[in-house]
Amino acid sequence: PSACKKRKANYLFKRNHVLLLFAILSFGAHVTFGQSQGWFRAGTGLGDVNKPRVAIADFVPRADSAKSHSSIFTQVVRDDLQFSGILEVPSPSFYPPQPPSVPAELKPAIWIDPPTNANYLGFGNLTESTAEVAIEAWFYDIRNPAAPPVVGKVYRGAPTDLQVRKFAHQFADEIISKLSGGLPGIASTQIAFVSSRSGPKEIWVMDYDGENQRQLTSLRAISLTSAAWNPKTGQTVAFVSDRGGVPKLYLMDVDGSNPVQLDTGDKGYVIDPAWSPNGQLLAFSWRRPDGNYDIYVMDVASRQLVQLTRDAARNERPSWAPDGRHIVFESTRSGSRQIWEMLADGSQPRPLTNKGLNESPNWSTR
Repeated sequence: PSACKKRKANYLFKRNHVLLLFAILSFGAHVTFGQSQGWFRAGTGLGDVNKPRVAIADFVPRADSAKSHSSIFTQVVRDDLQFSGILEVPSPSFYPPQPPSVPAELKPAIWIDPPTNANYLGFGNLTESTAEVAIEAWFYDIRNPAAPPVVGKVYRGAPTDLQVRKFAHQFADEIISKLSGGLPGIASTQIAFVSSRSGPKEIWVMDYDGENQRQLTSLRAISLTSAAWNPKTGQTVAFVSDRGGVPKLYLMDVDGSNPVQLDTGDKGYVIDPAWSPNGQLLAFSWRRPDGNYDIYVMDVASRQLVQLTRDAARNERPSWAPDGRHIVFESTRSGSRQIWEMLADGSQPRPLTNKGLNESPNWSTR
């Protein structure tokens, strides 16, 4: 019995020692990762861990004729905010049953309490006639209800789906701007791209979320978007050259002098450099010897790298959104070449196109 107790005690000691060592190593690895990626999260503006919870109540239709557009407006605002990368939108299943339509009906406590746990609330109403749609929209800091609304707007225009979506994007951008210290949102931006769905490759454009796709050129010839000037300084150009035997990433001054290779630390092909709006980061597509083309981001000053996509397909031609928190790119992950977008850390990837072949996206600056 004594020997048995000793063996058991020895086993427990070793097990606990291993568990403690594992915990220490795991914690250390987490800290190291967080510190090594700090430059990336700061450079993209995705660094906040504690994101505010923003609830968007169902916008109340003033008549049955307004139900469809009130639903569209509500859903587009929610989608825009959820994809912003700087806040959290709780599930509408958590919301109280009666949404306010005007500030006088607002009861902050029922939105602050679990399970909604909201910090902010967007709400309003929609009136519609055959000639006009009118949307009253408010955004409140409900944990400071005595303060004036953070946003209060009335949108008036044609009673069409397209116009209602446009107003929803504008309201979402107002919210993002207020919560990000004045940095504009991207919900009203557009993405140009090349598509062969109508025959030859032509230039098309769409809203940032893939809606309202339309053809711009009818040249019946190949049309292509691409220049990698540093948008912050205007004095540096990123380019790809195979002067060393395989395509590599380089920087040079605007007059062509001082070319410098940006060493990626591995062999393979590098293509499609794209500057972030703050001029600090370069996104590019890199095919390493043991894989396909994937999207990476490099901090130009430190040469540190982050891999954004890990896919069996080709992921190429990244382009930054003007807020620096989102990237659009082309990918064959769905079986054909299509346009996708994601947060700048690689999360929330979603397709924007699915008809024909689509490539070479370029995000508008506003």
